Amino acid sequence: MTVKIVDAPEARRYEARVDGGSEVAGFSEYIRTEELISFVHTEVASAYEGRGIGSALVRASLDEARAAGLRVLATCPFYAGWIDRHPEYADLLYQNRSRVSD
Repeated sequence: MTVKIVDAPEARRYEARVDGGSEVAGFSEYIRTEELISFVHTEVASAYEGRGIGSALVRASLDEARAAGLRVLATCPFYAGWIDRHPEYADLLYQNRSRVSD
């Protein structure tokens, strides 16, 4: 099984397709600014669950974020859990650096 991940900026999401097909097997929705990308929701079609589609989406999108110099806000629980299990991507996580307090 070959998984291809593409950015679909008009839909604000990364999409996964399997074996050159046109059907979207899974997607990761995001909100992006010039400096930050926030992954807010990930979904894999039930027919493709357990086949690594979600992991492929996360890895490809985080690799693109790294290449673009973006910080990552993992509000999607799948992304947050995946990054916890793959600490080599933890350096991408957004850190609030404000020193303002109440």
